[in-house]
Amino acid sequence: MYADLAADTAVRRDPDTPGRYHITLPDHWDFLMPSGGVVMTCALRAAAAELADPSLRFGSATTMFCTPIRNGPLVIDVAVLRRGGGAAQVRAALRDGSGEPGIELLATFLRERKGPDVKGVAFPRVRSLHEAQAVDNSSRSSPHVLLRFHQQLEYRIADGEPFWQPSDVAGPARYARWVRYRTPQRDVEGRFDRLALPPLIDMMPGALHRAIGPGSYRFFAPSLDLTTYIIDDTRREWLLFAVTARRARAGWAIADTEVWDDEGRYIGHGSQGMFIRGAAGEPPVVDASDR
Repeated sequence: MYADLAADTAVRRDPDTPGRYHITLPDHWDFLMPSGGVVMTCALRAAAAELADPSLRFGSATTMFCTPIRNGPLVIDVAVLRRGGGAAQVRAALRDGSGEPGIELLATFLRERKGPDVKGVAFPRVRSLHEAQAVDNSSRSSPHVLLRFHQQLEYRIADGEPFWQPSDVAGPARYARWVRYRTPQRDVEGRFDRLALPPLIDMMPGALHRAIGPGSYRFFAPSLDLTTYIIDDTRREWLLFAVTARRARAGWAIADTEVWDDEGRYIGHGSQGMFIRGAAGEPPVVDASDR
């Protein structure tokens, strides 16, 4: 049995405190600690519950990760900053049982309105879903075996190689993978649930791994902040996340990702600031800009 993100991030309204919601987050979605994208989804669930208007669709959000969040009981306090005819803007503060500041989220929910339909970017030059490299989970060093989060997802590599394999070589600061939930995430209309996108967007360090390449240096890259924009819907299960690491310096890095479905529909965009925490070796100096 695989975990169900919708069930694991379901919120309960506090009967005594207006705008307050509770979640009990299990460990199904852990890297070393719960995925920042999953915690962001928890806050978005509470924001959507407070708005209580299905015609307001999740459009964008920025999250600041103040301290790492532990799984278990979570509390989210939501304030509606503005509710207009076309959009609502919401603030949500989430914390765990430690009492420390957790995450701060600002989100915009939008109603569909009449407007232009413009396609501004082409589908990236990556392997199609059917040509992509299936992830081999037989290696003991594969993060898809070691980390619970990855066990809930299926992957195919569209650009790059498995960085945990001996065959890995340094390449450009890009990495693309096809991803789908093993337990499909759908909204009430049968579309891919927009609130299930942040956990998949919050996986950008692979591009930095590829640029650095194999060697003695090892690092973790927890999120400092994460911004997502969702512009379209899809009913497809597989989504492509094409990541570019723009720059790493002085202990942090920035990256962004495009989100597409397997019919060539542009779904959204994400950007991330990462704190680079060394685990082994000396940080290298790399210029991957011409690869």
